[in-house]
Amino acid sequence: MIKIYLDRNENQYGPAPGCYEALHKANLEQLSLYSRAYAAGIKSDLSARLSAQFHIPEERVLLSYGSEDMLKQVVHCYLHQGEVILLPAHSWWYYKSVAKEVNGREILYAIRERDGRFDHDVDDILSLYSRHHPKVILIASPNNPTGNTLPPDALLRIVQHCTDSVIVLDEAYYGFGPEGNGDLEKLLALHRRLLILRTFSKYYALAGLRIGYACAGEDLHQLIAFSARYLGFNQLTERIALAALDEPDYYASIARAMREDLQLYIRDLGRIEGFRPFPSEANFLLVRYPRQFKAPLKKGLEDRGVIVKFLDDPGLEDCIRITIGTREQNAVVREAFHAVATGTLHLALLSPDMISAP
Repeated sequence: MIKIYLDRNENQYGPAPGCYEALHKANLEQLSLYSRAYAAGIKSDLSARLSAQFHIPEERVLLSYGSEDMLKQVVHCYLHQGEVILLPAHSWWYYKSVAKEVNGREILYAIRERDGRFDHDVDDILSLYSRHHPKVILIASPNNPTGNTLPPDALLRIVQHCTDSVIVLDEAYYGFGPEGNGDLEKLLALHRRLLILRTFSKYYALAGLRIGYACAGEDLHQLIAFSARYLGFNQLTERIALAALDEPDYYASIARAMREDLQLYIRDLGRIEGFRPFPSEANFLLVRYPRQFKAPLKKGLEDRGVIVKFLDDPGLEDCIRITIGTREQNAVVREAFHAVATGTLHLALLSPDMISAP
């Protein structure tokens, strides 16, 4: 049986053809020699390209080993023992993990379910800021696993009020929504201690290469120095990332296909009794289901080779996160959900004792 892995938000379409070509053309300089980008007065070719694209000084474009690496760097740089970091209540477990590495104190702000979708509770963020004076505030937009973005007016409220904190805006899922995620130059002008994280892992389908970047506000001098790599970066992954940037039409077509399939998921799974899919601006969606069916639902999907993420987070124990795969994969997965879920519901009506709670 061929398994369909839609549990880690990987882009199953794969990278643009030019990325494979760049890999095929790998040479001695990229594999055996240190970068000499510094001779041209830049840190790297990729940071120079991103600098020109976003109209941000090149010294404030920071490359990293995926955005995970830069997240670790900014927390280790600015958060110390006993100091407060504000984190979203429903989000990636790694945020809490990296805060624990420096013995930081985590305060969670709410991601609330309202009117059939999730939203950042900006009032809660502002209230917690006034009470706890956090050194770092972390905001994920789109947020994983809830899929919601932070609207521009809400971000404006936060940056105007939380002037003493380093604000980290994690945009790992940038690009999948129809409107994009705004003008980075404009965002950075709002707050001199804002750091915007992005990655080539999701939208550009290069998770295996582990290459990300951040754009830093003017006052993050300590992080800029902390992240410096004086022997340069991975030249081969840089070449492949540059090739990805050269093919925007390829990625735009994939994003359109994913948005269309996401709507099909919302339509089809919403027709199953007890299932509630939520809108998403990312390459995944969150689905709430009758909690008592967790065990047979999970087993039934796995028996059909469908691997999705069953959540255990407080408040989301009855939710599944489904990565949007290829069109062919998504059709198989939707059919599997209907077959397993409707069969489980029918079985429950016949013999409730046969449905085991998690």
